[in-house]
Amino acid sequence: MSERYDPAAFKARIDTTLARFVAQENDELLTVDPKLRPVAEQIVVATAHGKRLRAAFCYWGWRAAGQPDSDALIRAAAAMELVHAAASVQDDIIDDSPLRHGVPTAQIALRTSLGGRPSAKKSARALAMLVGDLLVASAGHLFLVSGLPAAYLSRARPLWMAMARELIAGECLEILCTGAAPDTEESLKVVRYKTAKYTVEQPLLIGGALAGAHPRLSKAFSAYGLPLGEAFQLRDDLLGLFGDPARTGKASIDDLRARRPTALLAETWRGADRRQRKQLGALLDRPDPGPDELREMCDLMNRVGAPERIERMIAERVERATGALAGLAVPPHAASALRELAHTATTRNH
Repeated sequence: MSERYDPAAFKARIDTTLARFVAQENDELLTVDPKLRPVAEQIVVATAHGKRLRAAFCYWGWRAAGQPDSDALIRAAAAMELVHAAASVQDDIIDDSPLRHGVPTAQIALRTSLGGRPSAKKSARALAMLVGDLLVASAGHLFLVSGLPAAYLSRARPLWMAMARELIAGECLEILCTGAAPDTEESLKVVRYKTAKYTVEQPLLIGGALAGAHPRLSKAFSAYGLPLGEAFQLRDDLLGLFGDPARTGKASIDDLRARRPTALLAETWRGADRRQRKQLGALLDRPDPGPDELREMCDLMNRVGAPERIERMIAERVERATGALAGLAVPPHAASALRELAHTATTRNH
């Protein structure tokens, strides 16, 4: 692989690694019983899409610590994408989302395999939950059989557990905060634990730990990764309501329907006057909001300036992240890749 970061070439390597691993695992699954094919198919769907940013951060954490390109490290980095696939499946169940990447989510697609059973919806949700569980287990397995030396893997084991703990904590916090009075600090805490840490910081730290990174470098990874991960999710929050569904692959109404405690919603509440807060409350209380409610919500957010404040939050965090790279003693190609990743993660339209 070239020393220069080539996102398309890197994505192709991760895609190939995941496709091969998933095919092998699904063969094992289907030896249990052919009736499990719909479950196996959803494993394929869940892992077939994505920008592969988590794998990229893991890879460049390894390279920034001075290690060379490695196929074994690529396999370990690909395990980050299985964690993301698991989190996405479970997040879609929690939010009852119908679409991801423009295709039906697991709990929707699995209804077809259940025919006209009276309990098809409930059973499909249960099967989707188990798809998520299997993806988590598969992530740990791929990481362990990546081919990296056991001594390298042992350095990263505590970080793997921390990543899982923080991700689940963030999901739980989002559920606990849903329906409460919008609060920006609470929303940013959800952002930090549900997305920021497992998207950027922990993959970087894991890649660095595998490589034997010095504690000073690990500290710099956190200084870069945490604000960048927050900026990534803040961009997602904006795209969730204002993005083009044809590009995002998700229904724009999802965040409104689920009443997700986003920073965008909290900033809308904070900037609204009494009348606007009453309007916001009425929108959130709609049992089944549709396109009209979405337009009304977006209009209200624009009138109180919430999107602009979120854009400033994103810019401030990207500046902090890239500033953490300044003067860092890492190979130039790694520093360049991390700067490019900061741009890719936060200026996207999907």
